[in-house]
Amino acid sequence: MWSVSFWPQVIINYLRKSVVGLSFDYVALNLLGFSCYSAYNCAYYWSPSVREQYKAQYGSYPAVQSNDVFFGLHAVIATLVTLGQMAIYERGEQKVTKYGIFLLTGISLSAIIAGILAGIGKISIITLLLTLSYLKLTISLTKYAPQAVLNWQRKSTEGWSIHNVLLDFAGGSLSVAQLVMDCTVTSDWSGVQGDPVKFGLGFTSMVFDVVFMTQHYILYPQKIEDDDTDSESEGVAFLGA
Repeated sequence: MWSVSFWPQVIINYLRKSVVGLSFDYVALNLLGFSCYSAYNCAYYWSPSVREQYKAQYGSYPAVQSNDVFFGLHAVIATLVTLGQMAIYERGEQKVTKYGIFLLTGISLSAIIAGILAGIGKISIITLLLTLSYLKLTISLTKYAPQAVLNWQRKSTEGWSIHNVLLDFAGGSLSVAQLVMDCTVTSDWSGVQGDPVKFGLGFTSMVFDVVFMTQHYILYPQKIEDDDTDSESEGVAFLGA
């Protein structure tokens, strides 16, 4: 569900031939965030030396699984597709704001500095990966705000797929449930302490999804005209409703 949640937005952009209503800050931060998240997951899943270092520090192997790796890499690809749509479709006056540029610059510099420190042996690879996970969490805590503000400014959620939100909420719920069940079955709760990004990502996404559902269904409900439309218009109305 979390992976599928990226595609309703891609579809609605394609049908509308427009990205008006989609926050550019949100998409740009998403790409950087999931790049950090993918690096974190891939290292913990595929690197034997990293896994051994993690075990030495936390007493067990990391809780990262193959679905976590797939999700992160798939998210990067889907976000790149959305960025491509932003480049070719109608955008109106929308662009990455100063707020977005500030966050992107600050987080990118933090990742680069941490990478340099790990490269010269000042910090461990585990500390570097934890830094990437916290940067991802920082993005998760901030990336939704521009979209929520844009919806508020336009007094509309048109152009922002509610199906994306609903699937994201379901995926976040299942991700948190999976981590809790893994820790319960193994009687080892270091998975939460040593994998904060997975727990935090699921929890924070659900909180913001509630905000978007409130905007869409309560504050700015879409008015669907009862008239004859062609199949493409019906598709847009369905995806945007």
